Amino acid sequence: MSSDQNAHRLRTGRYSESGRIYLLTAVTHERQPIFKDWRSGRLVVRELRRVHEAGDATALAWVIMPDHIHWLVELHNGDLPRLMQVIKSRSARLINQARGRSEPVWQKGYFDRALRRDEDLKIMARYIIANPLRAGLVDHIGDYPLWDAIWI
Repeated sequence: MSSDQNAHRLRTGRYSESGRIYLLTAVTHERQPIFKDWRSGRLVVRELRRVHEAGDATALAWVIMPDHIHWLVELHNGDLPRLMQVIKSRSARLINQARGRSEPVWQKGYFDRALRRDEDLKIMARYIIANPLRAGLVDHIGDYPLWDAIWI
């Protein structure tokens, strides 16, 4: 079964709670390395900041990898499905406009993990932003343009 065929299972039992911190992961359509072009990745960053500025969520840390994103976020308003729908649809529209295309950008669904209050958020943030190092994309995280954390 393909990832798209399993997307409905990702939603089973999903519950969104205002004030809770989540680790969210979204993958590009067919794992295409769309964000290898950092300008496309910056369009996703723009949308992450937009929901942050609107007060819907507080972005604690994020990294945009060539074919997926990781986002550590505290939810304030709405629910996870709506939050991810907004991020994915707006960024897809901007990316397609910039690339002069009209094609899927994101795989259906997303992965989420609610964090317990006692989990060390800084350790989780460091793990997230170290993804480009572990993937061998850069030797120093400062050389990678698509990440941020509120503690840095």
